[in-house]
Amino acid sequence: MDNINKQINYWKISAENNWKTALDLFKTKHYDACLFFCHLTLEKLLKGLAVKEMKESAPRGHDLPELANLAKLTLNQEQMKNLKIITTFNIAARYDTHKYNFYKMCTKEYASHYLEISKNLSLWLKEQYL
Repeated sequence: MDNINKQINYWKISAENNWKTALDLFKTKHYDACLFFCHLTLEKLLKGLAVKEMKESAPRGHDLPELANLAKLTLNQEQMKNLKIITTFNIAARYDTHKYNFYKMCTKEYASHYLEISKNLSLWLKEQYL
């Protein structure tokens, strides 16, 4: 169990570091990268919860709704919708064929909106660790 607790703690600490990076990227107007790090934050919090639930190492995937399912979380429709949208930030920011379109989409207003949603989801996910 000690190893499982270490893994859970790793995911929580790593998520917190990614959240700080997302905030810094927003401040420096790197909105596309900010949203990518919002995705990473939520992914890591979900992976920690999946480890907690499954009692084994986290899966390698990046799909937020799937990770929430593995963690056996009960999400409302709004949370599920937002996780599906934020999952796309991982793909859009990572692959060249999508990067430019994502970059153009990531205005300050768009990034601010999803930064706030990510913050609320992050706070809710942290409560699930208790």
